[in-house]
Amino acid sequence: MELTRYADVDAFMDAATQYLIQREAEHNLFFGITATLRADPGLYSGPPYLATVSDGDRVVAAALRTPPFRLALSEVDDPAAVALIAADVLDHDLPGVQGPVEVVRRFVDERQARGGPPAHLETSERIYRLTEVIPPRPVPGFARPPVAADRDVIANWVWAFQLEALGEDDRERAEADTDLWIVGRGRSLNVWEDEGSIVSLVGLTGPTPNGIRIGPVYTPPESRGRGYASALTAAVTQAQLDAGRTFVFLFTDLANPTSNHIYQAIGYEPVGDMDVWEYERP
Repeated sequence: MELTRYADVDAFMDAATQYLIQREAEHNLFFGITATLRADPGLYSGPPYLATVSDGDRVVAAALRTPPFRLALSEVDDPAAVALIAADVLDHDLPGVQGPVEVVRRFVDERQARGGPPAHLETSERIYRLTEVIPPRPVPGFARPPVAADRDVIANWVWAFQLEALGEDDRERAEADTDLWIVGRGRSLNVWEDEGSIVSLVGLTGPTPNGIRIGPVYTPPESRGRGYASALTAAVTQAQLDAGRTFVFLFTDLANPTSNHIYQAIGYEPVGDMDVWEYERP
């Protein structure tokens, strides 16, 4: 087997797309990140890491990283490919790694066996795919795109989402992300309005050849339990199917049974699990 690095995203996708698209749902993150790299490479703090592992002329694994974020690993058709990737990024200062459960655990072990730092399991996630919406119960209000007057509320919610779901307390990043969501730069956002106030938000990002990914989804605590998130997610999802998408994807935290139940109730079906590991810092 041979590992190949790529200097640009087009060369990487020329090599990897045929492999990745065979499991489009499982690889929706790869398609989303590379779409962003093509549209706005300046979003990241350094050049990306892009690599495939091939057995002859057949790709059996892929990996990518956009600094300062974690390394992402694909599904792997030959476990021996993981050792090649671990060796290739041994000298990289990785904050973490994410990928299919067994693949990422093997990577952590292989890298540590070569002198890399220890890591711990941070989050277990599930990938969902939807092809047909099951309409939720009706709730008051309606979905709409955000307007400039919503900006401060949305910034507070994005910050709260990142803190609650990701453990990241970075107000400056939340403000910057909000501005990208509001203007629709590489992503889009919808909110649910009820009685003149917005009560929930749902984002869309990460287009794939035949689909797109939902996220983030956030309802402030005082508005939860009323069906707003289900109604908005269903409306946004249906709009994507109506626009010609075959699939809509999303990730959930397996530690949150409520969200996993809500999404399945409107038609999302589980297709695979992914773990996120964080490296120990000195």
